[in-house]
Amino acid sequence: MIVKDEFLSKLRRYFALNLYEVKIWTALLSRGVSTAGELSDIANVPRSRSYDVLESLEKKGFVVMKLGKPIKYIAVPPTEVVERVKKNMKKDADDAVERLNNLKNTDVLKELTSLHTNGVELIEPSELSGSLRGRHNLYNHLEMTMRSAEKTVEIMTTEQGAIRKMESMGPLFDELHARGVKIRIAAPIKDTSHKALKEVMKHAEVRNCTVKARFIVVDGKELMFMINDDADVHPTYDIGIWVNTPFFASAMSELFEYAWKAMKTVSVKN
Repeated sequence: MIVKDEFLSKLRRYFALNLYEVKIWTALLSRGVSTAGELSDIANVPRSRSYDVLESLEKKGFVVMKLGKPIKYIAVPPTEVVERVKKNMKKDADDAVERLNNLKNTDVLKELTSLHTNGVELIEPSELSGSLRGRHNLYNHLEMTMRSAEKTVEIMTTEQGAIRKMESMGPLFDELHARGVKIRIAAPIKDTSHKALKEVMKHAEVRNCTVKARFIVVDGKELMFMINDDADVHPTYDIGIWVNTPFFASAMSELFEYAWKAMKTVSVKN
């Protein structure tokens, strides 16, 4: 049996299997029922490993062990395998989320928080900075920074950047607004009928600007700015710089305030 490496790689990604597992599994699928020794020869997997691999596949629901001697294995239909894998993945994810939720009430998190707090106290303010690559990482850190806001969040971005933030951070904007945080967003908005825009304007003031920039200032203390135009860079290569310095952040906040006064409020179309 010859199976292309590209196909095996896809199976590994989709089903979270190792190389020996996908080789044995596809070999069994091609036979329907087979012994470990036969599958080892077909899949070109060391015979000493084939039994362990088949045991692993059995636990994951890919194969069934047939009673009798010699021991044979039966392939589970792929459509059923997909459903089993989905169910197992969901259960594993739910278990992981539950463990993390339970962590909030343990001494482990308190100790970790204490370590971080004590460590930060030893750091010079100028050292509280970093670069982040990839829009997913940027947004994760951005949400963390914004979640700590007490008074203000000031955002200047592109139209697409504004829409992305409105769509992905709606619940966070709700939370900040409920805490009395003043949220202002400046962007060159053209599509004033966008659903996300209507929702975010319930919690934030949005104005139209002609300046092309991408930065966020939180409480005049923390600043994150992106160094590329989001229209010219792939999301995985987007880069942001985060700094926790009131000196620089407050200066950017004052510049934002100066530009804000000249901007016009966005009027939403029904």
